[in-house]
Formats: sequence, C-alpha cells, structure tokens
Amino acid sequence: MKIALVHDYLSQDGGAERVLKAMHEIWPEAPIFVLFHDQKKINYFNREKIRESFLSNLPFIHEHFQWYLPFMPLATEKYRLEDFDVVLSSTSSFAKGVIVKPDTLHISYCHTPPRYLWSNTHEYVAELKYGEIIKFALPGIIHKLRLWDKMSADRVDHFIANSKTVQHRISKYYRRDSEVIYPPVDTDRFSISDKIEDYFLAGGRLVPYKKIDLIIKTFNRLQKPLKIFGIGPEFARLKNMAKQNIEFLGRISDEEKSKLMSKAQAFIHPQIEDFGITPIESMAAGRPVIAFSVGGATETIHPNETGIFFHKQNWENLFQTLLNFDPSKWDGPRIREHATHFKAETFKNNLRKMVMDRHEEFQKGLSQTALISLP
Repeated sequence: MKIALVHDYLSQDGGAERVLKAMHEIWPEAPIFVLFHDQKKINYFNREKIRESFLSNLPFIHEHFQWYLPFMPLATEKYRLEDFDVVLSSTSSFAKGVIVKPDTLHISYCHTPPRYLWSNTHEYVAELKYGEIIKFALPGIIHKLRLWDKMSADRVDHFIANSKTVQHRISKYYRRDSEVIYPPVDTDRFSISDKIEDYFLAGGRLVPYKKIDLIIKTFNRLQKPLKIFGIGPEFARLKNMAKQNIEFLGRISDEEKSKLMSKAQAFIHPQIEDFGITPIESMAAGRPVIAFSVGGATETIHPNETGIFFHKQNWENLFQTLLNFDPSKWDGPRIREHATHFKAETFKNNLRKMVMDRHEEFQKGLSQTALISLP
C-alpha cells in the first residue's frame, strides 16, 4: 500500500502539526504535500519528504499567507497524487480538497471545518488588522471559499473527526458521517510533582479565541498568582491589562512546561477548542483543569475527578469557580491515569487499523462514502 500524506500548511507548531508528525511516524516513507513549509518554525520533518505547492515561491508567503487564500484551492488541486493507493489528509481547511484517481482511497482526518468559513466568520473578519477596503471585499472571497469547501468535502471517501465536537460540525456543515479518533498527546513527558506551589497556570498561543483576557480580568480581581506561557499577537495587549500578580513567561521549552504544570494548583482553560491538548497535558502531570464547559474539554475532563467546569464564559463565573476551588483535594495519580488514555501510541494504533480496514473494504469495492440521510 503506497500512501501520501497531505496537510494544509506548515507555518506553526500546533496540535495539527503534532498529528501530522505522528502520522509520519506510522508511515515514514510517505511524502508530505503542503501548500508551504516554514522551516524556521517547524523543523522536525524530514525535508526530503516535503512537497510544497507553487505558493511556496510567492513573496511573503510565510509572513502573510492570508493574502493568498483565494489561490489555495487551486494549489491544493494541483498536487500530483496519481501514484498512491491511499491519500490521508490532515486538515482544518484545504487539504481535503485534493483530487485523486478513482482507484485511490482518500481518508481525511478533520481537525475542524474551517472556523472562518462556518462558525466564526464575523469574528474572523472583525479581528483582522487590515484596512476597511480589504474587510469590505473579504466576505465575497469567504463566500466563494465556503462553496469550494463544501464541494471539497464531497471528494473525501471517509472522514475521521478529532473529537465528538468536530464530528457534530462535520455532520452539520458537510452532512457526512465520521469516525472519532482522538489526537495524540505525549503524556510520557509529564510526571507528578511531590510539591504543589502557590500559582495557577494558563497559556498557549496568545490569540483572541483563547480568551486569556478573561483569565486576566479574573485574576486582576482575585489577586492570586498566575503564570501565563506562550507568545502571539495578543501578547502586548494582554501584558498591559495584567496586574503584578500575573507573570508572563513567553515561549517555554517542553521541559519547562512539564515542570510548571506539575506544580500548579490547576490549569485554566477558558476557550472553546475542537479537542484541546493542553488540558490533557495538565492531567498527565497530575493536576486538575478548570475549563469552560463547551467543546472538546467536555469529552476529556471528568467533573470532580480530573477537573471542574465553569458554565458561563465570563470573568464573574470563573471568579466564583476559583473562590470555591480546593487545590488539596485532587488525586494526582488518578488524574494522570485518565490522561494516559490519550497517549500517542493509542492514536497510532487506532489510525493504523482504521486506514488498513477502510483500504481493505475499498479494494473489495464496498461503498466508500457515508452520507447522512436528511429527514
């Protein structure tokens, strides 16, 4: 079985890229097709296996790839995939739109249908830092991309969703069934500390939807120590908001993050995520998670066993939840044991079996699509 991997683009080291890395560890001989690859930000792939599109030669593609959104469908469709038995795409936007020959099986691991096209279009346009002319033209571009995105979903033989939350979105926007395989988390990097220190922890990529500003508003009033790790476009604004009890750590190593999580009273997760890897990492370190009760966190956190939820996404509700939080009552080994259900080896075994089973069915000529019957 000759397999090709297709990913949207390699421009940031996030959860989707770690999924692609695990895929390539299963099939190390598979080439990886991407729109472009920023080696300064992601350097853990074998460069010889990367196949970039024509967009990689265009100016400022790494710094301002959003300029080229209208050309990304065309670039995706130009990949030459005739020589492969299976194409496995890893996507939250374009990679599922590849064109394959009739006797090639296409399985798509979907991190989410594109938020900027479906669930968060208005917020996406409002948050862009471009002029009014571009913002005026953008809805028309998004409309055309939305039509292409729906059409591209019809090219997929089988969808895999990274969570039940995403499975529901695939059903709603694409009218397709999917199988859930949770992403890999490197739980072995984390261990339980014998000493819990006097601080809470938050962090990740500092972008608006992560809702770090909500945490800052809460801790400005709570006056308890808070450490925030990560960088991003919101860094300066968030730092200006924060009082002296809040410490910004910037970019940290995996080892530093492991130590911080293991000694924190809890990790705070106020955003809506498709899955959410950092809460799993906190649990792998034996510490509970305080999370907003929507999205992937509801699938990975067991209330009052591995964490607690707050139910309104505002500082008042988080404040009240923290007032009632007791950091001493949690069972670290029990929390960690739950997190190991999401370890990387489980992901690899589940994905390998799914691809092999679907390929065997495909070769026998069984139906490769599963459309949801509408009422």
